[in-house]
Amino acid sequence: MNTQALHTKKAFICDMDGVIYHGNRLLPGTLDFIDWLQKEDKAFVFLTNSSERSPRELREKLLRLGVDVAEKHFYTSALSTAEFLSKQCPGGSAYVIGEAGLTNALYDAGFSMNDSNPDYVIVGDTRTYSYEKLEKAVRLVLNGAKLIGTNPDLTGPGEKGIMPATGSLIAPIELSTGSKAYFIGKPNPLMMKHAMARLGCHKDETAIVGDRMDTDILAGIEAELTTVLVLTGVTHADDLKLFAYRPNYVLERASDIMKVSA
Repeated sequence: MNTQALHTKKAFICDMDGVIYHGNRLLPGTLDFIDWLQKEDKAFVFLTNSSERSPRELREKLLRLGVDVAEKHFYTSALSTAEFLSKQCPGGSAYVIGEAGLTNALYDAGFSMNDSNPDYVIVGDTRTYSYEKLEKAVRLVLNGAKLIGTNPDLTGPGEKGIMPATGSLIAPIELSTGSKAYFIGKPNPLMMKHAMARLGCHKDETAIVGDRMDTDILAGIEAELTTVLVLTGVTHADDLKLFAYRPNYVLERASDIMKVSA
């Protein structure tokens, strides 16, 4: 492992929900952390397993919260899913349970929407989940559509507490059909490769910052990056004993990175 001081790393891959904000509430220290990234000319990308919003929408959300970050710094599981499927099945079709960030990414990748005989049933984070959509997805998978999840997260942090995420929403389809979904988001190495390509930095120069042991930290360990767990999201300090692996750093919040000298 590279012994370079954490705050001198050249590149940072940062999760968003639970690290930068909860819902529509900016987390303490976020403004200082992002200001530091920009002033120190760090390469950085916000890598989110959420598939609800496009990079433009994520940028606009941060602007509303008082943070100005260029659109190029955002990469989502929706974009990664679309990129993967465009290579697997160019010009394919999908039935989607998800929000605009996912459907727009698929359209941009050359996919069409199809609720009759799609190549894929794709599930992402959504607030419009219904029994009717679930029933249709089950029928389509039983008829041969392949099942894809934008991310494996069972839960995510929200303003009012823990919320169900894609892993929970797709589970009834798996149970009803006997099919196992393929998940694109973290900790899938595909997502990390996409992020590293955007940063243009070596793994020894890069740290990943996240609030989840099972996605962010596991992804970083498998990619051989320096891993930083922050305790502003779903993981608490007492939860570390439940895992067979550990992050390199455990910090209260992302802005504490600026203070870590070794």
